[in-house]
Amino acid sequence: MTGPNSSPITSVGGAAIDLAPVWLKDFAISTFGNYDKPVLLGGILVVLVVFAAVAGIVAARRFAVGAVMIGLIGAVGAIAAIARPGGSPLDALPSLAAIVAGVAALHLLLTRRPAADGSSRRKFLITGLGTAAYAVLGGSVGRILQQRSADIAQSRSAIRLPAPVSPAAARPPGHDFALPGLTPFETPNRDFYRVDTALVIPELTAEEWRLRIHGMVDRPVELSFADLMAKPLIERDITLCCVSNEVGGPYASTARWLGFPLAQLLREAGVRAGANQLVGTDRDGMTIGTPLDVVMDGREALLAIGMNGEPLLPTNGFPVRQLVPGLYGYTSATKWLVDLELTTFDKYDAYWTERGWDPIGPVLTASRIDVPKPFAQVPAGPVTVAGVAWAQHRGISAVQFRVDGGEWRPAQISTEVSPDTWRQWRATVQLDKGLHRFEVRAADGRGDWQPEERSRPFPRGATGWHSVAVTVT
Repeated sequence: MTGPNSSPITSVGGAAIDLAPVWLKDFAISTFGNYDKPVLLGGILVVLVVFAAVAGIVAARRFAVGAVMIGLIGAVGAIAAIARPGGSPLDALPSLAAIVAGVAALHLLLTRRPAADGSSRRKFLITGLGTAAYAVLGGSVGRILQQRSADIAQSRSAIRLPAPVSPAAARPPGHDFALPGLTPFETPNRDFYRVDTALVIPELTAEEWRLRIHGMVDRPVELSFADLMAKPLIERDITLCCVSNEVGGPYASTARWLGFPLAQLLREAGVRAGANQLVGTDRDGMTIGTPLDVVMDGREALLAIGMNGEPLLPTNGFPVRQLVPGLYGYTSATKWLVDLELTTFDKYDAYWTERGWDPIGPVLTASRIDVPKPFAQVPAGPVTVAGVAWAQHRGISAVQFRVDGGEWRPAQISTEVSPDTWRQWRATVQLDKGLHRFEVRAADGRGDWQPEERSRPFPRGATGWHSVAVTVT
């Protein structure tokens, strides 16, 4: 049985993501955000339609050459499907079926005798091209749309999350300023940022889910979702962020997570001496490597099954995901998790490490201006400036802002919920008419300030002060 990732479009798209250079991935994420995958799929569709149309034109004169061109399209899809992580020869079937359908459609149309007038010939040619394109793409689009969304929704709706044995601490007064335009402390599930390599959300119900823990352990473990639900779960507020975030970027979110302590589960499996990397693998074979000492150092890394009081959404990793406070998602937050292997960094390079990213991925101190928006027009007089700052597992101890390169001024920061979550900040300043520029910087819980020097996300996260220019009228 094949899945949606075996379709020609998703197979080629996945291969394109794997082979794309770092600068191109950063450009796609920063330019298109959550729409980077639809843009990629749309681009592939356009290329395939044009190529199929050209094949139809060529086939009208030399059928064999046109048929070979149709075959090449399908062959690329078949090879890409087999080469994907977890791919098998069966995954080539949709692409091979598209080849057969495309060639058959061309032959059928070209053996018909068109009328002698040019209008009929043009109509015949257009029909032939359209059918050729449809035959090549039909299988792909059909596979993309053939999601088991109803099964996933039914599985998710049937889950009744258990009460945690250790609930999250009550959020203190002053943890959320509730200021218009300011990012709220808790991110709604559907607004939670998404950055991953999955062109199609992996299909896995809670009933089908299994987690295998193996490698450098004394007692390999296999868990079902029911097994995980039956364990004593804990609840914690944790901020996650992506290493692809540019300075001031949007890829950070906070939720109240429900899950089982990952370190406790690994201790149950019995970690062998010498292991220093935990490799998580998702449903489609994507791998993320996590430094083992960070997981075991006392922070509350989780196998999460719930966020903000409900089961995970498919886009957020349903049924189960991993998260480790203080690390960027690319080294800690495997979604659709099905496998955990204890190994070493010398023996195995996970997906992002293999592409040159830092293998540890500690979160750098970051701060952002949410209010006012860039290039906003605000009335003269008292102007409110506000935003968020984060340095997971170290916490935020102070935030400062300045106007037009002047002296740094202290900002009010919200009450800390946890060192593993972000904090809001705000201030009010008197401004005269004209163009003004705000800058912000934050200090982590150790008192270390963000560096001024700007750097791009690759290979270990962006640095620099966020700034916003506004016009005061």
